[in-house]
Amino acid sequence: MSQALKDIAFSMLDLVPVREGQSVADALAVSMRTAQHAERLGFTRYWLAEHHNMAGIASSATAVLIGHIAGGTQRIRVGSGGVMLPNHAPLTVAEDFGTLAELYPGRIDLGLGRAPGTDPMTMRALRRDRKESAEDFPRDVAELQRLLDVPEPGQKLIANPGAGTRVPIWLLGSSLFSAQLAAERGLPYAFASHFAPGLLLQALEVYRRAFKPSAELAKPYVMIGVPLIAAPTDAEATYLASSVFQRVLGILTGARGLLQPPQEGFLERLSDAERGAIADFLACAVIGSPATVRAGLLALAAATHCDEMMFTCDIYDPALRLRSLDIAAQVRADG
Repeated sequence: MSQALKDIAFSMLDLVPVREGQSVADALAVSMRTAQHAERLGFTRYWLAEHHNMAGIASSATAVLIGHIAGGTQRIRVGSGGVMLPNHAPLTVAEDFGTLAELYPGRIDLGLGRAPGTDPMTMRALRRDRKESAEDFPRDVAELQRLLDVPEPGQKLIANPGAGTRVPIWLLGSSLFSAQLAAERGLPYAFASHFAPGLLLQALEVYRRAFKPSAELAKPYVMIGVPLIAAPTDAEATYLASSVFQRVLGILTGARGLLQPPQEGFLERLSDAERGAIADFLACAVIGSPATVRAGLLALAAATHCDEMMFTCDIYDPALRLRSLDIAAQVRADG
């Protein structure tokens, strides 16, 4: 049976892009306006992504930014998409998100990633000389769950704030590792198909097949990342998406920078290999008019049977970014 878009939750992931010719303060203000707009549209949650030492991304102090966005909104859930756990001691994360949960009860999510989200030099700067192993992430997730739960009798290490808040934990990933761990722990799972779609279907199959019900979740819950560029026409959407194409090319070539204005004919000036690499990166992207967006979202829903779609929407003009979200919300309302 086909899945109706109205039965899928819509949410937003924001990397807080800094635009060419604008400042970090401008980027933070745009994120606030976008979150408020997403709330008005009935989106379920608004997440911020942790990145460090990357030109053009202003979301490095993720917990601080979550508090800022939550303080400027009223109902929408706000969280991390995600906190990169190798960069932080679990106790610090528990205290940060426990504080947020006390300030904004019932509105905070804690999405956790296994990658550092940065280069080795910056990772060392974040956690000094700590050596990571394959066992660290599952152990750190378990410690976070304990710290955010009601303390057991005799428990020596207490997160205060944090203990008893039971901030919902999500596992994020772009491979099979986190899918398997989320299934074993009975946690909701978000796949990073907005930038690494290659293993999407395989990871979701692993997660659903191995899922064990838990106190947090009775059945599997899947979120997928979807790059979204919507406009009145396919031609305009493709033009606006050239800002994203430029950003992706910069990621692939190691030449990251500020979010650039759109360029006419950008893809046509690239080599076949460059166009192919961008297409692979953005394989789950939905770019086009309302009809094209509807068809694209329905195709993703049919392929993944997801419970929630989380959009990235890096359009250079902030007003056109809001319009893109408007179009998605209208497409969803139309069924």
